[in-house]
Amino acid sequence: MAGFFSRLKERLTRTREALSSGVARIFSGRSEIDDTVFEELEELLIEADIGVQATASILEETRQMVRTKRLRTPAELQEALKDALVDALSPDGDERIPLWEITDPKPHVTLIAGVNGSGKTTTAGKLAQKIRERGMSVVLGAADTFRAGAISQLGIWAERTGAHIVRHQEGADPGAVAYDAVGAAIARKADHVLIDTAGRLHNKTNLMEELRKIRRVVQKHLPEAPHLCLLVMDATTGQNGLQQARVFTEALQINGIALTKLDGTARGGIAVAIRRELGIPIRYIGVGETADDLQPFDPREFVDALFGGKDAETG
Repeated sequence: MAGFFSRLKERLTRTREALSSGVARIFSGRSEIDDTVFEELEELLIEADIGVQATASILEETRQMVRTKRLRTPAELQEALKDALVDALSPDGDERIPLWEITDPKPHVTLIAGVNGSGKTTTAGKLAQKIRERGMSVVLGAADTFRAGAISQLGIWAERTGAHIVRHQEGADPGAVAYDAVGAAIARKADHVLIDTAGRLHNKTNLMEELRKIRRVVQKHLPEAPHLCLLVMDATTGQNGLQQARVFTEALQINGIALTKLDGTARGGIAVAIRRELGIPIRYIGVGETADDLQPFDPREFVDALFGGKDAETG
């Protein structure tokens, strides 16, 4: 989308400033690449929350590029490092397709999970808006029954987007809401179902079991559902988010991440750690409050924004 790269670059200012100043310091006065450069790059990447394991593998890939391409200058090394980061972040085939371009199966069921305050309900609403803008129908399931505010907030998104909403009273069984939402989607021949679940701490066993129950009841309607289990993660949590993702994955078989609040952190490198250490693709990134500020994740644009390169809009 025109303008998104500019917004992404602007919102990643804190991470970019940390990386750019660090790279400039490391390369200052150097005319060749030596082991000291890699040692200092390692410290810099870890500080950006890329993580120890991911940093080690990315720098090893960069070293290989330096050897095979016979790179000599710091500028060449920086480009090799960026290429290695893009490679680390790149999703596989179907992982690149945003929800609003998916027309099969019908209904396509997305279960949205995450810890408290990560932005799940807002993400559900933004996704609904994008799907509706493509002329497809959406059923929203308000399965966060612990907070009346969440039910109300999702209702506002439903009114705004023209989506159908299934909601029960506060305190109702979340599994029943999810079951009814999928049932309504089947009856209405809707294209998509987005089920918003309650925020929960990843270390609460009973709450994680509830997510498993929601998954099971959805499968009573559609054995292959949910087709996407989307974990909404707050980028400001940094490495703590990795442990959250591990536990949620055990409960739900997470196959996509929506990384929110990138505009408020100097830890944008967590995206690399998630992809490299957990193998879960970053599908969406959020850099603001509007629906246009949630976009499909583009590894090249993200890395360019991190390092301050490329000023032209790419769409």
